[in-house]
Amino acid sequence: MKPLHVLAVAAAILGTSGTSAQSGDWTKVESAARGQTVYWHAWGGATTTNDFIRWVGDQVAASHGVTLEHVKLSDTADAVGRVVAEKAAGKDTGGAVDLIWINGANFAAMKEAGLLYPSWVETLPNWQYVDVAGKPAVTSDFTVPTDGQESPWAMAQVVFYYDSARLPEPPTSIAALGDWAAANPGRFTYPQPPDFLGTTFLKQALIELTADATLLQQPADAVDYDAVTAPLWNWLDRAHPHLWRAGRAFPQTGPRQLQMMADGEIDLAISFSPGEASAAIANGQLPDTVRTFVLEGGTIGNASFVAIPYNASAPEGAMVLANFLLSPEAQSRAQDPEILGYGTVLDMDALAPADRALFDALDLGIATLSPAELGAALPEPDPSWATALADSWTERYGVAR
Repeated sequence: MKPLHVLAVAAAILGTSGTSAQSGDWTKVESAARGQTVYWHAWGGATTTNDFIRWVGDQVAASHGVTLEHVKLSDTADAVGRVVAEKAAGKDTGGAVDLIWINGANFAAMKEAGLLYPSWVETLPNWQYVDVAGKPAVTSDFTVPTDGQESPWAMAQVVFYYDSARLPEPPTSIAALGDWAAANPGRFTYPQPPDFLGTTFLKQALIELTADATLLQQPADAVDYDAVTAPLWNWLDRAHPHLWRAGRAFPQTGPRQLQMMADGEIDLAISFSPGEASAAIANGQLPDTVRTFVLEGGTIGNASFVAIPYNASAPEGAMVLANFLLSPEAQSRAQDPEILGYGTVLDMDALAPADRALFDALDLGIATLSPAELGAALPEPDPSWATALADSWTERYGVAR
């Protein structure tokens, strides 16, 4: 059962005549938000991301009188754990976490435990621009319905990027990647699970290698886990001796992997941002010979979200922030490869001509694939697979051999 203050505020925001924008209640939200400080617990592992969040803070401070404090995370589970601890201690108001950059297993765990603010997302005025029909991932997070408890703000899809000056023709399947790694020892690696990008590589590989990928839409404990994952472990057992440092060490994060590309240590890398390579070229981090590709069988796609804990101290300020993240101004800036290179969650056909022009004016960059080249994104497996695969990987490979 949710605390009474949460239900009362939610009822006030939702009103009785539709969304807040329709009922006029959004004005009350904005009024309550003025003067609030929002503690946004978000990944802080990349300078470009931190700079964008700082810009967002400047905008909401100027327009709404909301102060944004970026609490930099290396693992989203740290913020989730704090909310869990507060719940256990009976701290049902005045929580330390106002907003979390979240998705996947962390969202599923918080939703199941009743730790999220009740339905609020569709009350945001800018929700009307979100491409719900064309981007199903904005309302279904790793197969779990969002039910208005988290707001999307960026689209992502797995890509690989490579230096065409060193690798003219990259391998375009997991099977071919294994063969290429064996013929080119030390030139490929992936982030170490449970890093989200490393775990994503495991999921991507498993989708291709397992006999029936549809089983991954079920919880990992609802299928024959050993049989489903056996082809993945067999592939890794064969591939690891040919990886960077013979598979005895792995980069800890995606940004570290990017630096290895820049330093010429490896020839290709995985990313969850189709615009990452172009952004890195624009920022001088990678040479302009780097290009992006996807696997011939398709790649995983999902959305990044923000969610408000049930006991947030500044829920109205958090909503104002989430709404700004959905604005054409913020979305077009995030898509700019010189800023972030993230995919937008908005429907271009829903925008006014002046707002659509913000996107039309963008040069997505020399290394960014067109939507047609990216192809339709493959669905994420059930959230349980991320945890199960990361745990199995650590048990098998986590200690240097």
